[in-house]
Amino acid sequence: MSASAATNRKNVISGLPAPIVTALPAANANNNTASIDLGDASPGAATENFDVRISVPALPSLADGQTITLALQDSADNATFAAIGEFASFVRTGAGGTGAAAAERQLKLPATVRRYIRLNQAASATAGNNTGVSTTLSIVI
Repeated sequence: MSASAATNRKNVISGLPAPIVTALPAANANNNTASIDLGDASPGAATENFDVRISVPALPSLADGQTITLALQDSADNATFAAIGEFASFVRTGAGGTGAAAAERQLKLPATVRRYIRLNQAASATAGNNTGVSTTLSIVI
């Protein structure tokens, strides 16, 4: 898929990008969501007008002590992405034989963010089968 085809289209009704829903990777693997185009090469101050929300449903199959790590990344060209340094990774850890509870993180993007954002998702080596669970990356006002 081309970089432009992987970029999320705007939600025509609200003018916001539609949420990106992506299945988690298999154990000992990682994947990336499609990107969201913030619409400007240097979004800068415009990022004060919205937040980014990362939602993770319950992970009942996440093995004890194993992790799913989510990292928000940005790119100037929608091809080369890097972690947004201002944010620590969002880590979900299995415990008690019940996996991990649902969780959500809402973030304000830094003024230095580049035009495209996406979420990198990584599962530890023996994380269990969590491929039936999908995360959601969205822009909210």
